[in-house]
Amino acid sequence: MTPNSALASLLAPWLAPRRAPILAAALLALGLLAGCQPKQDAHAPGVPATLPTPDAATLARLGKAMFFDTTLSASGRQSCASCHDPDHGYGPPNRLAVQLGGPQGDRQGKRATPGLAYTLNATPIWTHVQAASVSERLTETDNPPKGGLMWDGRFNSLHDQAGAPLLDPDEMANGSRADVVARLARAAYADDFRAAFGQAVFDDTDRAFDAATRALERFELDDPSFRRFDSKFDAYLDGKAALSAAELRGLKLFADPAKGNCAACHLMDKRADGSHPLFTDFQFAALGVPRNPGIAANADPAYFDLGLCGPRRTDQIQRADYCGMFKTPTLRNTARRGAWFHNGRFHSLEDAVRFYVERDLKPAKWYSRNNKGQTVLYDDLPPAMRRYVDHFDPPFDRQPGARPALNDAEIRDVVAFLKTLDDGYAAPAVVSSR
Repeated sequence: MTPNSALASLLAPWLAPRRAPILAAALLALGLLAGCQPKQDAHAPGVPATLPTPDAATLARLGKAMFFDTTLSASGRQSCASCHDPDHGYGPPNRLAVQLGGPQGDRQGKRATPGLAYTLNATPIWTHVQAASVSERLTETDNPPKGGLMWDGRFNSLHDQAGAPLLDPDEMANGSRADVVARLARAAYADDFRAAFGQAVFDDTDRAFDAATRALERFELDDPSFRRFDSKFDAYLDGKAALSAAELRGLKLFADPAKGNCAACHLMDKRADGSHPLFTDFQFAALGVPRNPGIAANADPAYFDLGLCGPRRTDQIQRADYCGMFKTPTLRNTARRGAWFHNGRFHSLEDAVRFYVERDLKPAKWYSRNNKGQTVLYDDLPPAMRRYVDHFDPPFDRQPGARPALNDAEIRDVVAFLKTLDDGYAAPAVVSSR
């Protein structure tokens, strides 16, 4: 018998209508019904206890207005779209490793801006499924952590994530929620907010901020521009386009577990509902990407961006085996980026692919040297954390002097295939023979 069924059996004699009020009073006195009591909504005097709930289309329309509104930033020059450009797969529109923000628009961030397209409505909540018994621990390894939003998966809800850039000192740099709400109250669409949420919406800071982030969430979930599925590869899957010889070779290398092995993490099979692939498994991996000297924070030798275990995420700080893990991004629109990986270390897609192939074959090519002239392998992690970097899966299963998983020509073919994942494919015009 489960605990719930046992409790139900115990309480059954008291659930008759005549005795139920007595039971409720007793449980309330013991604090057992605290979670069932109506929540007392703290709100400003004169503000209604609940705000109206606009329909999804209204929310999305307001969210879109906010997404492109530069006046919501402290500098007055930065919007969500400044870093998440629709023409670049809702990723950065430039080649900067990390974007600039802050009160004057000149403050450098510490991580590359992730793209928002395709994954926001499909990302699972953050979880780590581990071996459940001693025998499983002896015969199986834990699955990698999975899910959550941002490079470190620290947000499980899109409206929570949407609010973070508004307050981040390196991004839109509002000093508080009240600053955001004050700017919203002056926005060109402020009257639309009042019409949707009530005339007093801006009088309660927390609920106005929550309304704003839910509007952003709705726009990002519902607007079809975030999930276009109109790349050349999508057309190929639908039988409406043919891949070139190089693109086909790249596709096979991408999928081959003994070659590129890219599809092990960037899943390329159609999903259960028949929809086209997202090219991510939403899991986390420690790839040992080289330190980027172009990030100002890295001038401090004691500073490390450890992904899942800090510094932005703090709830997993005790898990040393998580250090250096970052979420696998989708590869859709990857060729439109100007910088790759969480720290924007590479500015060429070919170099990004080549790093996978040569990381452990030619470490001196990719990593810095210490004051003794020695190559510092996995130099963007503290020495104690470097043993957690992935060494097992191809192409990371080779030692110096071994044959690379991909040669130069094959690397170029993989890049040719990756370019077929960009949105906006237009089939060549058919020239009439008449």
